[in-house]
Amino acid sequence: MAKSIGQRLAKSFYLQEDVVQISKDLLGKVLVTNFDGQLTAGKIVETEAYRAPDDKACHAYQNLHTKRTSIMFEEGGVAYVYLCYGIHHLFNVVTAKAGMAHAVLIRAVEPLDNTELMLERRGRSKANRQLTGGPGVMSKALGITKEWTGVSLLSKDSLIWIEDRGMKISEEHIISSPRVGVDYAEECALWDWRFRVKDSKFTSPAK
Repeated sequence: MAKSIGQRLAKSFYLQEDVVQISKDLLGKVLVTNFDGQLTAGKIVETEAYRAPDDKACHAYQNLHTKRTSIMFEEGGVAYVYLCYGIHHLFNVVTAKAGMAHAVLIRAVEPLDNTELMLERRGRSKANRQLTGGPGVMSKALGITKEWTGVSLLSKDSLIWIEDRGMKISEEHIISSPRVGVDYAEECALWDWRFRVKDSKFTSPAK
Protein backbone atom coordinates (compact mmCIF):
# COMPACT_ATOMS: atom_id res chain seq x y z
CA MET A 1 0.00 0.00 0.00
CA ALA A 2 1.31 3.44 -0.92
CA LYS A 3 2.15 5.86 1.86
CA SER A 4 2.02 9.64 1.97
CA ILE A 5 5.31 11.50 2.18
CA GLY A 6 4.21 14.75 3.83
CA GLN A 7 3.02 16.01 7.19
CA ARG A 8 -0.73 16.18 7.73
CA LEU A 9 -1.98 19.68 8.46
CA ALA A 10 -2.51 20.29 12.17
CA LYS A 11 -5.83 21.12 13.78
CA SER A 12 -4.63 24.66 14.43
CA PHE A 13 -4.44 25.29 10.69
CA TYR A 14 -8.14 24.60 10.21
CA LEU A 15 -9.23 26.58 13.27
CA GLN A 16 -7.97 29.90 11.95
CA GLU A 17 -10.84 32.36 11.48
CA ASP A 18 -9.63 34.10 8.31
CA VAL A 19 -11.04 31.80 5.64
CA VAL A 20 -9.66 34.00 2.85
CA GLN A 21 -6.12 33.57 4.17
CA ILE A 22 -6.64 29.84 4.64
CA SER A 23 -7.77 29.61 1.01
CA LYS A 24 -4.46 31.11 -0.05
CA ASP A 25 -2.46 29.00 2.40
CA LEU A 26 -4.00 25.81 1.01
CA LEU A 27 -2.41 26.49 -2.38
CA GLY A 28 0.61 24.22 -2.67
CA LYS A 29 -0.68 21.83 -0.02
CA VAL A 30 -1.49 18.27 -1.11
CA LEU A 31 -4.93 16.67 -1.08
CA VAL A 32 -4.66 12.92 -0.53
CA THR A 33 -7.15 10.05 -0.68
CA ASN A 34 -6.45 6.41 0.16
CA PHE A 35 -9.48 4.34 -0.80
CA ASP A 36 -9.20 0.55 -0.91
CA GLY A 37 -5.47 0.83 -0.31
CA GLN A 38 -4.97 2.95 -3.43
CA LEU A 39 -3.44 6.31 -2.62
CA THR A 40 -3.91 9.26 -4.98
CA ALA A 41 -2.69 12.80 -4.39
CA GLY A 42 -2.62 16.19 -6.06
CA LYS A 43 -1.15 19.62 -5.30
CA ILE A 44 -3.90 22.15 -4.63
CA VAL A 45 -3.72 24.90 -7.25
CA GLU A 46 -7.16 26.55 -7.03
CA THR A 47 -9.49 27.36 -4.13
CA GLU A 48 -12.51 29.50 -3.23
CA ALA A 49 -13.43 30.95 0.16
CA TYR A 50 -16.98 30.99 1.60
CA ARG A 51 -17.94 32.67 4.86
CA ALA A 52 -21.14 32.74 6.89
CA PRO A 53 -23.09 34.69 7.88
CA ASP A 54 -22.45 37.68 5.57
CA ASP A 55 -21.41 35.97 2.32
CA LYS A 56 -24.45 35.64 0.04
CA ALA A 57 -22.66 32.98 -2.00
CA CYS A 58 -22.22 30.76 1.06
CA HIS A 59 -24.65 27.89 1.61
CA ALA A 60 -24.90 28.99 5.24
CA TYR A 61 -25.61 32.66 4.45
CA GLN A 62 -27.30 34.32 7.46
CA ASN A 63 -26.31 31.19 9.41
CA LEU A 64 -28.85 29.07 7.58
CA HIS A 65 -29.03 25.62 9.16
CA THR A 66 -30.22 22.80 6.90
CA LYS A 67 -29.50 19.10 6.69
CA ARG A 68 -26.86 19.88 4.07
CA THR A 69 -25.22 22.86 5.79
CA SER A 70 -25.14 21.47 9.31
CA ILE A 71 -21.65 20.09 8.73
CA MET A 72 -20.40 23.62 8.04
CA PHE A 73 -21.11 24.63 11.63
CA GLU A 74 -18.82 21.94 13.04
CA GLU A 75 -15.29 22.63 14.20
CA GLY A 76 -12.80 23.10 11.39
CA GLY A 77 -10.98 20.09 10.03
CA VAL A 78 -13.83 18.10 8.49
CA ALA A 79 -14.91 17.60 4.88
CA TYR A 80 -18.04 19.11 3.39
CA VAL A 81 -18.95 17.30 0.17
CA TYR A 82 -22.15 18.06 -1.72
CA LEU A 83 -23.69 17.16 -5.05
CA CYS A 84 -23.92 19.95 -7.63
CA TYR A 85 -26.50 19.72 -10.45
CA GLY A 86 -27.07 16.12 -9.39
CA ILE A 87 -23.80 15.14 -11.05
CA HIS A 88 -20.65 16.68 -9.57
CA HIS A 89 -19.32 15.98 -6.08
CA LEU A 90 -17.67 19.14 -4.73
CA PHE A 91 -15.10 18.84 -1.95
CA ASN A 92 -14.86 21.59 0.67
CA VAL A 93 -12.78 22.00 3.81
CA VAL A 94 -14.65 23.29 6.87
CA THR A 95 -12.60 25.86 8.79
CA ALA A 96 -12.73 28.07 11.89
CA LYS A 97 -14.27 27.38 15.29
CA ALA A 98 -17.54 25.50 15.69
CA GLY A 99 -20.53 27.62 14.79
CA MET A 100 -18.79 29.92 12.32
CA ALA A 101 -19.67 28.02 9.11
CA HIS A 102 -16.62 28.90 7.04
CA ALA A 103 -15.41 26.63 4.24
CA VAL A 104 -12.95 26.45 1.36
CA LEU A 105 -13.90 24.81 -1.93
CA ILE A 106 -10.98 22.95 -3.50
CA ARG A 107 -11.42 23.65 -7.21
CA ALA A 108 -8.36 22.04 -8.82
CA VAL A 109 -5.25 19.99 -8.13
CA GLU A 110 -2.13 19.12 -10.08
CA PRO A 111 -1.74 15.29 -10.10
CA LEU A 112 1.22 14.04 -8.09
CA ASP A 113 0.73 10.42 -7.01
CA ASN A 114 -0.93 7.55 -8.89
CA THR A 115 -1.95 9.57 -11.93
CA GLU A 116 -2.74 6.29 -13.66
CA LEU A 117 -5.64 5.61 -11.28
CA MET A 118 -6.91 9.18 -11.68
CA LEU A 119 -6.94 8.70 -15.47
CA GLU A 120 -8.80 5.42 -15.07
CA ARG A 121 -11.44 6.98 -12.81
CA ARG A 122 -11.95 9.79 -15.30
CA GLY A 123 -11.79 7.62 -18.42
CA ARG A 124 -9.06 9.79 -19.89
CA SER A 125 -5.64 9.21 -21.42
CA LYS A 126 -3.78 12.47 -20.71
CA ALA A 127 -2.95 14.25 -17.46
CA ASN A 128 -4.14 17.71 -18.48
CA ARG A 129 -6.57 20.32 -17.16
CA GLN A 130 -9.55 18.14 -18.04
CA LEU A 131 -8.34 15.50 -15.59
CA THR A 132 -8.36 17.50 -12.34
CA GLY A 133 -8.92 21.15 -13.36
CA GLY A 134 -12.35 21.74 -11.88
CA PRO A 135 -14.03 20.78 -8.60
CA GLY A 136 -16.25 18.06 -10.04
CA VAL A 137 -13.64 16.31 -12.17
CA MET A 138 -11.07 16.68 -9.40
CA SER A 139 -13.29 14.85 -6.93
CA LYS A 140 -13.94 12.07 -9.44
CA ALA A 141 -10.23 11.66 -10.15
CA LEU A 142 -9.52 11.36 -6.42
CA GLY A 143 -12.51 9.09 -5.79
CA ILE A 144 -14.34 11.57 -3.53
CA THR A 145 -18.14 11.38 -3.28
CA LYS A 146 -20.69 12.95 -0.94
CA GLU A 147 -20.62 9.86 1.27
CA TRP A 148 -17.42 11.33 2.69
CA THR A 149 -19.04 14.53 3.91
CA GLY A 150 -18.37 14.98 7.61
CA VAL A 151 -15.23 12.85 7.63
CA SER A 152 -12.37 14.15 9.75
CA LEU A 153 -9.28 15.34 7.90
CA LEU A 154 -7.31 15.08 11.15
CA SER A 155 -7.82 11.49 12.26
CA LYS A 156 -4.90 9.15 11.63
CA ASP A 157 -7.45 6.66 10.30
CA SER A 158 -9.00 9.12 7.86
CA LEU A 159 -8.94 8.11 4.20
CA ILE A 160 -8.95 11.77 3.09
CA TRP A 161 -6.50 14.37 4.35
CA ILE A 162 -4.38 17.36 3.38
CA GLU A 163 -0.65 17.43 3.94
CA ASP A 164 2.31 19.78 3.65
CA ARG A 165 5.14 18.65 1.37
CA GLY A 166 7.06 21.90 1.65
CA MET A 167 5.68 23.57 -1.48
CA LYS A 168 5.16 27.23 -0.55
CA ILE A 169 3.25 29.52 -2.93
CA SER A 170 4.29 33.14 -2.51
CA GLU A 171 1.77 35.97 -2.68
CA GLU A 172 3.08 37.20 -6.04
CA HIS A 173 2.29 33.81 -7.56
CA ILE A 174 -1.35 33.85 -6.45
CA ILE A 175 -4.07 35.17 -8.76
CA SER A 176 -7.20 36.55 -7.06
CA SER A 177 -10.50 36.85 -8.96
CA PRO A 178 -14.29 36.55 -8.39
CA ARG A 179 -15.68 33.12 -7.64
CA VAL A 180 -17.30 30.91 -10.27
CA GLY A 181 -21.06 30.47 -10.68
CA VAL A 182 -22.19 32.85 -7.94
CA ASP A 183 -23.83 35.61 -10.00
CA TYR A 184 -26.91 35.36 -7.75
CA ALA A 185 -24.86 36.58 -4.78
CA GLU A 186 -25.25 40.28 -5.68
CA GLU A 187 -22.33 42.36 -4.37
CA CYS A 188 -20.68 39.25 -2.92
CA ALA A 189 -20.28 37.86 -6.44
CA LEU A 190 -17.65 40.53 -7.04
CA TRP A 191 -15.46 39.54 -4.11
CA ASP A 192 -12.04 38.31 -5.25
CA TRP A 193 -12.21 35.12 -3.23
CA ARG A 194 -11.08 32.68 -5.90
CA PHE A 195 -7.36 31.94 -5.72
CA ARG A 196 -5.19 30.26 -8.33
CA VAL A 197 -1.53 29.42 -8.69
CA LYS A 198 -0.10 31.60 -11.43
CA ASP A 199 0.86 29.73 -14.63
CA SER A 200 -0.64 26.44 -13.42
CA LYS A 201 -1.81 24.28 -16.33
CA PHE A 202 -4.54 22.79 -14.13
CA THR A 203 -6.59 25.90 -13.45
CA SER A 204 -9.16 27.66 -15.63
CA PRO A 205 -9.08 31.30 -16.75
CA ALA A 206 -11.00 33.93 -14.81
CA LYS A 207 -14.73 34.06 -15.58
